[in-house]
Amino acid sequence: MASFPRFRFLAIAVIFHLAYIYSIFDIYFVSPIVSGMRLFEVERPPSQRAPADRLVLFVGDGLRADKAFQSHPEPYPKSDNDLVPRPLAPFLRSKILEKGTFGVSHTRVPTESRPGHVALIAGLYEDVSAVTTGWKMNPVNFDSVFNRSRHTWSWGSPDILPMFEHGAVPGRVDAYMYGHEMEDFSSDALVLDLWVFDHVKELFAEAKTNKTLGDALRQDRIVFFLHLLGLDTTGHFHRPYSKEYLNNIKVVDQGVKEITELIEDFYRDGRTAFVFTADHGMSDWGSHGDGHPDNTRTPLISWGSGVAKPELYPGGVAPGHDEYSSDWNLDHVRRHDVAQADVAALMAYLIGVEFPANSVGELPLPFLAADLKEKAKASLVNAQGVLEQYRVKEEQKMATELRYRPYKPLSENGLTAERRVADVKKLIRSGNYEEAIEESAALMKIGLGGLKYLQRYDWLFLRALITIGYFGWMAYALTTVIDLHVLHGRVKPSRTLGGTVVASSILVALYASFVISKSPPTYYLYAFFPVFFWEGVYARRESIAAGGKQLFGHVKSGASVVSLLFNTAIYIAIIVSLALGYIHREILTGLYAIGAFWPIAYGFSFLQEHAALSATWFLSCLAMSTFTLLPAMKTEDVNQIVGGGGIMVLIGLVYLMFEDYILADFSRPTEQASPTQNHFSRTLVGVQIGLTALAMVVTRSSALSLQAKQGLPRGNQIVGWVVLVLSLLMPLAYKLVPSNESNTHYLHRLLIIFLTCAPTFVILTISYEGLFYVAFSAVLVSWVRLEHAIYRASPPPPPSPEGIDHRPLTLPDLRTSLFFLVLIQSAFFSTGNVASVSSFSLESVLRLIPIFDPFSQGALLILKLMIPFALISANLGILNKRLGVAPSALFMTVMAVSDVLTLYFFWVVKDEGSWLEIGSTISHFVIASLLCVFVAALEPVSGVFISGVEVEREEKVVGNGEKKNGVVGDGKADGRI
Repeated sequence: MASFPRFRFLAIAVIFHLAYIYSIFDIYFVSPIVSGMRLFEVERPPSQRAPADRLVLFVGDGLRADKAFQSHPEPYPKSDNDLVPRPLAPFLRSKILEKGTFGVSHTRVPTESRPGHVALIAGLYEDVSAVTTGWKMNPVNFDSVFNRSRHTWSWGSPDILPMFEHGAVPGRVDAYMYGHEMEDFSSDALVLDLWVFDHVKELFAEAKTNKTLGDALRQDRIVFFLHLLGLDTTGHFHRPYSKEYLNNIKVVDQGVKEITELIEDFYRDGRTAFVFTADHGMSDWGSHGDGHPDNTRTPLISWGSGVAKPELYPGGVAPGHDEYSSDWNLDHVRRHDVAQADVAALMAYLIGVEFPANSVGELPLPFLAADLKEKAKASLVNAQGVLEQYRVKEEQKMATELRYRPYKPLSENGLTAERRVADVKKLIRSGNYEEAIEESAALMKIGLGGLKYLQRYDWLFLRALITIGYFGWMAYALTTVIDLHVLHGRVKPSRTLGGTVVASSILVALYASFVISKSPPTYYLYAFFPVFFWEGVYARRESIAAGGKQLFGHVKSGASVVSLLFNTAIYIAIIVSLALGYIHREILTGLYAIGAFWPIAYGFSFLQEHAALSATWFLSCLAMSTFTLLPAMKTEDVNQIVGGGGIMVLIGLVYLMFEDYILADFSRPTEQASPTQNHFSRTLVGVQIGLTALAMVVTRSSALSLQAKQGLPRGNQIVGWVVLVLSLLMPLAYKLVPSNESNTHYLHRLLIIFLTCAPTFVILTISYEGLFYVAFSAVLVSWVRLEHAIYRASPPPPPSPEGIDHRPLTLPDLRTSLFFLVLIQSAFFSTGNVASVSSFSLESVLRLIPIFDPFSQGALLILKLMIPFALISANLGILNKRLGVAPSALFMTVMAVSDVLTLYFFWVVKDEGSWLEIGSTISHFVIASLLCVFVAALEPVSGVFISGVEVEREEKVVGNGEKKNGVVGDGKADGRI
């Protein structure tokens, strides 16, 4: 096969999948931000003041609702009495019981700091892709409560505050931030929260002597924002059930108490409202990001001016409680749950400013200390803000659609938005406040439904277009595989004028509609690929027919037909199992357990001839089957880290002791290699073993130091980086080794790759991942050798054309591709639930980067994630050579069939329901789609890994039917035995 068609195919695969990954955001999660709306606020006579003159917002970053409200023993007990469970936030609890209203604020995915704060302060949910815009200096490019305020003072993290400072009217928001160097996961994160509290106290102390500042602080419509990052930082490293996290709750509660008393003493007017909440929660393994309930449920407590007092039900269970709050000992206090965006509406109402322009939050009336008339007016204003967004979006849509279909609840029977608003105002004027509140709530729901309708306006068309595109890709990929690797390009494409005209006409018609409707640029890509793929499939229709005859020509008897159908059913069942494996990891356990008996399918004579190999395969499959039974949530276990590293070192030592025996295919070597010839190579292997041992020592030392909260020793950090970099550069040293049979043997190369990645896996593991690395490597090597043994025992493949060194693909090669697909799924899910972004733990990367740096730390996590794929690519590349197929043949076959999973997950993506379901379905689709990109990227990586490797092919069938033995290196037979 020419290299150009091969790389063109890989490039098309990568571009297509990256473009279509983005499609779910165009379909399901269109950005809600629009501009040009009128703003609304509750109108009051000049003599009537807003419920509060000022508002204090405390955000405990990463605080889970249950941990905030539960009782726990003293984190650092000093007496037996300290072991008795008690509330760790007594001040906040006193406000729940005596002064204010509380509940659970439910966040949305992605449960990250930026979208969480945007929902709290701006009242809108950014589209899910907004998490990729990062942290730090990205301004909030839409309206917010801070922007509506007269002035806002904020204190906290440099990763959050600049978004609101630079996104508001210049000079309206003051931000006081500590340095990035303080966000050190290896030290006590309490200092972050103490810094905030201390600097708030400094501001008010200065106001006593600074008249300008004092006058500014005494204005109305002002906001104080305290961002408390300590809980998030502590939870990431120590977990939210640790004594460090629980103690941080105590520190936050004490700080909130001191700031509350300070402000009340400063103003002495009772005109301050307080809101305490969190941007997101945290999973038990110290992460967040997905829709797990632990990440989406956060505390909400409000008290002070304008806030309702608690509703008490002595001796009974108050409304709003469920099993989740059963152990909070707050059953007698009514719990009022809200959506996170509702908090922005609450804060805007309390200080009497306009609701933020893009806010979709529903004003939580139970939190308001107001009469029915005030609540009715506020509810209507809230609904008017949402209807105004609908009006602007509808006008924009109408201007770009040839035939606009209006939203029926706001267009049928003359019930327009204006008519409905007028009806509610009439109810208020007539004193029917409760009915007005009910009608406003219904109008709010209709308005939100209208916004969703407009966001989904192109939903059906885009889903159909994307589906046709995926089917087109699979057909195009299979056609390309047949053309290049079954027929070896001997059947040329056959394009017709009619086919070209039809394809061009369809594309022009789609593009014309996009131009008229001013569609995003991505729409043009979505339309281009289906037309391109299906036109290519039609042009190769003769190749499909010829390839079908070659692949299925042997299927003639009834028995062969039954065998084909049976194998097809098994393949379909495995693909369905892989889809279910995204949700239930245990399914991979079943696949490995069944696969362990795979050699039996080839008869007892095969088992007898390859007893040792079959036993190795059996045991390694059983070992792999255990990992998906282990919990995805892992805690740091130094003993398991050292144990995994020790086995890696042992494997290297065993290889050095029995190198000749291993390289002679585990039989007594016929020729003894010269000791001097392999001395340099063996020395390099010894160095790699030493680096792995050094990685074990430094990782153990770093982990114990971090666990003891002694920080990361500078020497350990330097040695860790040196080991990491040196180990990854070691393969370059083998370029200096003189070429000989042992250095070019595939098992020697696989050992080099294994030891190259071993130190990295030791440094970046927190539990049993090192044991997985060993077992996974054993499975891969056994698979390569077993596939080759089966190939040798099978009937010879059809002859290759003259001048073609690689044999054509046959139906059994589809089985090899299916095994590869299972192994690549196992690389994702065997050590955790990678479909959940919360499964990543920062503990491992803190041994190298203790200071918070999301991009650098994320890069290390991705490096660890990629290592199993590096092993897969190397083994499949060697298997390509051993089976005599073209270098990219099996990779391309996998890319052709893997999108069955992608298409399935595309159709089950949800934008409604629980946020756990929404987040999981998005993750599943993205991962399934990225698999194809991974495979495309692994193909050239494989070529690099196995460059110079020589493998023996027992019998090679050439074009004239002659069979000859040969050793193949880099795809060429050199005639050696």
